[in-house]
Amino acid sequence: MKLYNMNLSNFATKSRIVIYEKGANVEIVAPPGAGLKSSEYLAINPLGKIPCLDADGLIIPESETINEYLEEKYPHPRLMPANPEDRARVRHFTRFHDLYLEPPLRALFGQLNPKSRDDKVVTEKLTELQGRLDQLEATLAAGGYAAGADFTLADCALAPTVFFVVNLLPGFGAKPPLEGRPRLAAWWKKVQERPSVKKALAEMAEALKAMLGG
Repeated sequence: MKLYNMNLSNFATKSRIVIYEKGANVEIVAPPGAGLKSSEYLAINPLGKIPCLDADGLIIPESETINEYLEEKYPHPRLMPANPEDRARVRHFTRFHDLYLEPPLRALFGQLNPKSRDDKVVTEKLTELQGRLDQLEATLAAGGYAAGADFTLADCALAPTVFFVVNLLPGFGAKPPLEGRPRLAAWWKKVQERPSVKKALAEMAEALKAMLGG
């Protein structure tokens, strides 16, 4: 089994966290060819996106589909709760992440250079992102992981994007994202202590440093 991966990708990182958490026998490799739109990689994954799992010939794109497949393929340790209500809560976070929290952050990636920055876009996307962080604060479980006492796919999804939020927002002059959000701050401190998360975020940090020329 093989995961096509780029360490800087927050979506690939959430799948790496699952792999590390489960100790799954998955080889982690870079996409072949000269980038995601190379003919070599498009022959594997026509979407031309990262991550993509080659499950012994079954090609699975999209990080959340990959993560749910890995959860079923390697059921221990469990990353989805046993009862339908708690499973729905976990899925709320993973969908909230993909559809609402991550998109305004992604829009800011193209605005990292102050010299070419569009202030209108930055203001609009920062406002949207701050609102999403307030919504996340309101729905996080108190005193535990995102969806409750147990570490789940919700945490795997949120941690890489919050890494970007914490590290990139100060460069836009935004207020610190953990300020005034005690549940988010407590969760962020707790989730970084998880060995699987610590390993994956260290890989992200190294890749981010390289991208920024550090």
